Amino acid sequence: MDQVFIGVDTHKANHIAVALNAQGVRLGTMTIAANENGYRRLDAWETGLGHVTAFGIEGTGSYGAGLSRDLQARGHTVLDVMRPNRQLRYLHGKSDCLDAEGAARSVLNGQATAIAKSQGGTSEMIRHLKVARDSAVKAKSQAMITLKTLIINAPAELRSSLEHIRGPISLVRHLAALRPGEIISPMASTKSALRSIARRWLALHEEIQQHDGELERMVAEKAPDLMRAYGISTLTIAEMLILVGDNPERIRSQAALAKLCGVCPIPASSGKTVRIRLNRGGNRQANAALYRVAIVRMRDHTETMRYAARRIAEGKTRREIVRCIKRYIVREIFTALCRPKLPTLPA
Repeated sequence: MDQVFIGVDTHKANHIAVALNAQGVRLGTMTIAANENGYRRLDAWETGLGHVTAFGIEGTGSYGAGLSRDLQARGHTVLDVMRPNRQLRYLHGKSDCLDAEGAARSVLNGQATAIAKSQGGTSEMIRHLKVARDSAVKAKSQAMITLKTLIINAPAELRSSLEHIRGPISLVRHLAALRPGEIISPMASTKSALRSIARRWLALHEEIQQHDGELERMVAEKAPDLMRAYGISTLTIAEMLILVGDNPERIRSQAALAKLCGVCPIPASSGKTVRIRLNRGGNRQANAALYRVAIVRMRDHTETMRYAARRIAEGKTRREIVRCIKRYIVREIFTALCRPKLPTLPA
């Protein structure tokens, strides 16, 4: 009877916690700072309430990441809570205390069941490097677009001198070696701008190569079996490791992983109409990675090509076949990442 359920509404500067007992009665409310001192205050507060069964935190991957890691390190069960229902907000209003109480009630009534990612191991390190790499790739693409725009608008003499250069890397290196001199003419200013952006592109290119090397090393250590799978690249495995997290035991079945990736079918039947529609939820980056693997296997992998031919003969469309292949790939990834490895018996 002394079970306590705590919901937390997280923000950048502070968090609001609400505690409920097993009957759903509010036991108290507390506001803490989003730092280590605030986490210690929350620990002292919840200890005096009774046995805390679970914490329900909204935003364990953003503002609540630090609190989630701290609670898991102290042995608490932390559940990831979805944002409040907008219809309930319209009916009952919106406040931080109401959001925190809603998070606690979703844990109490069993609606929140997703265990938060631990965010303290190799998968989290891979996520950090992947974020830095994606940012560098985006900046590199923007730099190349800007270079081409400047070249088109450059003085005719400079533009003519660059037309014979083939290949983006050769062009960028040539531009990085320009000597504009004193900027007293449009020619000099154009050369200065081209050189600056070209050197930025080269620096980003080197940064991306460094990130790729680190990601390949970490992924090979974390998932060596998937590295040998056909059509699955380092970045695809990195995306799946980020999705699964450092506590893969929280994903209990292949269907759960498929739902996280947005691969599971969604029933959309009504009356006499029975149909299944495309799932537009889940992690879209992971879904896109699965799509790329499916396309590669449909083009080059012998077994997948035979499967696709058989399904076409059955009357399936290409889109439906891709969905089926993505589901098979999820099964393969689940076996490699989420299924516990059995200990090897000595010979």
